[in-house]
Amino acid sequence: MKRRILVHGHRGARALWPENTLPGFEYAIAAGADAIEMDVLVTSDDVVVVTHDPKLKRTVWQPPGRRRMIRALTLAELQRFRHSGRRNARFPRQKPLPAAGIPTLDQVLALAGRGEFLFNIEIKSFPDKPRLAPPPRRFAELIWQAIRRHNLARRVMVQSFDFRVLHAMRELAPEIPRAALYAGRPISFVALAHEAGADIVAPHHALVTPRKVHAAHAAGFAVIPWTSNSRRVWKRLIAAQVDAIITDNPAGLAGYLKERGLRQ
Repeated sequence: MKRRILVHGHRGARALWPENTLPGFEYAIAAGADAIEMDVLVTSDDVVVVTHDPKLKRTVWQPPGRRRMIRALTLAELQRFRHSGRRNARFPRQKPLPAAGIPTLDQVLALAGRGEFLFNIEIKSFPDKPRLAPPPRRFAELIWQAIRRHNLARRVMVQSFDFRVLHAMRELAPEIPRAALYAGRPISFVALAHEAGADIVAPHHALVTPRKVHAAHAAGFAVIPWTSNSRRVWKRLIAAQVDAIITDNPAGLAGYLKERGLRQ
């Protein structure tokens, strides 16, 4: 068996199910994903919920005409919203989920008994828009509290574009792996990891080169690029020897890795 590359299901399995929904996560787990990746935000009453956008899109979430900023809504108010059932135009195979709601982080972590997969939690924090999220230390505390409630410290990693949150998590729970998300000009992965206080570099897949991955590994950092959905890009990332790949199609990637002898 060649070196194993892990499969992270992006927002569950966005190619086939609406993102960040319990059915999407359940599908990714059943498809053999090594990790389910999700986005988290926080309500006005400090409940961590699993959704990507700080403002609910009117085309996706009903009813219309209500306050829509996650941070301005209580959990009870947020739970009144339901998915419109519209398919994401980027993913024609996606199955509609009318009336699906936004899960809490606790609900997603409760799926732990379905397998030995990891939880990859992306913390959505915005340095230039502080009203959209709690302060970094508080955000890290809320995530850590949820992890401890479910006794999942050994099965969780966190990632963020906001390195303040990663530093806060390192101070609070240094045992939790931290990934530095990045999209921008080409940069040394090693320098990026040091700046973020991270154990893992999570760059956009277009930034990955064999040389950068080798340098990261030599310095003790893992590399997990996002978000790759084509066999052409998967082949390139495998050749660069990345540690895992974040994809909207975890079943497709798992099958491709089996074809290449990289997965049983």
